[in-house]
Formats: sequence, C-alpha cells, structure tokens
Amino acid sequence: MKNPTGNRGLPIGNPIANALLVVVGALAVGVSIVLGLVAFVALSGIVVVLAAIIGIRIWWFNRKLVKSRGSAGAESERRPPAGVIEGEYRVIDRDRDES
Repeated sequence: MKNPTGNRGLPIGNPIANALLVVVGALAVGVSIVLGLVAFVALSGIVVVLAAIIGIRIWWFNRKLVKSRGSAGAESERRPPAGVIEGEYRVIDRDRDES
C-alpha cells in the first residue's frame, strides 16, 4: 500500500526535468513578486494622488470658508443692526438754565 505522505520529493524521475521544474518554479515566484511589487507601487501612487487631491480640496474649502466668514463679519460691523438709526449731531445752543 502506498503512503500518500511518504514521497515528498519531485514527482518526475528525470533529473533534467527536475532542474527545469525548479527553474520554472523559481521564475514563476520571481515574476509574481515583481508583479506584486509593481501593483503595490501603482496602487500606492494612486492612493497618494487621491489623498493629495482631497487634501488640497479641503484646504481650499477651509480657506474659502474663512474668507467668507471674514467678509461677512466686516460687513456686519459696517452696517448697524435693523431698527437703529445712526447719525451725527452737534450742539448749537447750550441750555441757559445751567448757569
């Protein structure tokens, strides 16, 4: 009876075929590592570009928000509140009862 876990070596009896199998396997592993690295770099680049775009957009929105808040504050300082009449006066004649 054959033991399924007994023979863990290469299944091919030819040493040239075994060497070729090892070389092809090593090339497959190497290509997989290189393609994985390229994919990782490409995805990392996309993430960095998207993060930069979102960061610039948030910075621009905050700057615009601060500017609009600043101009609204300056405008409200120039205008009196509703119902207030603003003006200047000058006393022409003083009361004679003060003396």
